[in-house]
Amino acid sequence: MKSPPHTRKQKIAALADQCVQCGLCLPTCPTYGLDGNEAESPRGRIAIAAALARGDAEPTATLRIHLDHCLGCLNCQRVCPANVKYDELLVETRALIGPAPERPRQLLAMLKQPTLLRLASRVADATGLERWKKRLTDRLPANSAWRAALATWSDDGTALPASLAPSPEAGQTVVAIFPGCVASVEDETAERAAVTLLQAVGYRIHRLPAFCCGAMDLHGGEMEMADRLAERVRDSWRNAGAAQLVTVTPGCLGALRRALPDVSVTDPVTLLAERMDRLSFRPLERRVALHLPCTQLNVARSESALQKLLSKVPSLDLAVVPRPPHCCGAAGTHMLEFPERAARLRDGVLGQIAILAPQQLLSSNIGCRLHLAAGMDKHGAHWPHMHPLTLLAQQLENSP
Repeated sequence: MKSPPHTRKQKIAALADQCVQCGLCLPTCPTYGLDGNEAESPRGRIAIAAALARGDAEPTATLRIHLDHCLGCLNCQRVCPANVKYDELLVETRALIGPAPERPRQLLAMLKQPTLLRLASRVADATGLERWKKRLTDRLPANSAWRAALATWSDDGTALPASLAPSPEAGQTVVAIFPGCVASVEDETAERAAVTLLQAVGYRIHRLPAFCCGAMDLHGGEMEMADRLAERVRDSWRNAGAAQLVTVTPGCLGALRRALPDVSVTDPVTLLAERMDRLSFRPLERRVALHLPCTQLNVARSESALQKLLSKVPSLDLAVVPRPPHCCGAAGTHMLEFPERAARLRDGVLGQIAILAPQQLLSSNIGCRLHLAAGMDKHGAHWPHMHPLTLLAQQLENSP
């Protein structure tokens, strides 16, 4: 719902007033860690938001860049003793000042269209993009969003696990699964894995159409488009006849919950953990590094459930990637809009992964995984990567 400017300003000012300026958020903020600049901290951004809302400052390029740099990781919100709703404050402030002039609209419009992404994927396969991708990216400017997007192009050949598709039983809970846009193409394997696992514990699955949830627009200040996509989410949900909504990428959860405030919207991991006793897995002797995306920690809050599920795989040697670093730098479109900053954050995470010496990398956020994979390519690291649900489905007893 579009808010009048004066109403939005009042809301931002009220949200900002909740901050007690204690500074406990500073050590958890990735951008403050990069720059050591108060304006690049949650406390500094709250002060900027308050000044903009009260008319004490104008959204100049010099001022707004600090808001644009924010990753929206919400590490600050998780540790805040005053319970400041930083996520809401950030969204409202970006809506107030509007999208950045440099926002790569054409690229983002393509990423939001699953049909276009699939077509681009077929063209890339037919032309052997993986062989000449580096030569093409090297010709593009260092801070080009298109260069960053090409660097994350996936050539993942992971086999899709087949759904168990048991016969429906009377009284089974129906769960709707939201495919998303990029995730519906790049993480289709994980979506099918989620269906396999959820059916194995007794849920019936209804798949919603694949489209963008509006997260990219919501966090980019494109509120009108975000509202239109939220209405599409509501229309799809009304036709689902389901009790709960899940998505395999936690990056969609915030936008879905905003669109459906009265609906249980969660990570499949949470539902699977509640019926964990129904799952049995084949042994796997492998050392894996588990990267926990900010959205899984601070929005889904399902990290403990995921680790419990993975611990049920016999012989699996699970090592959790330490924090800090607090964010890999992907952060939705941040890796496209600020590739140099995103790469600096990514290098810290890759360094922590290297210390763990894994044979494989697991991460539930497709943006994080593609961003980390681009860094692996750059540094010559070779850790196969997949969604944790894909590994669980592959090791599920009685699965193909």
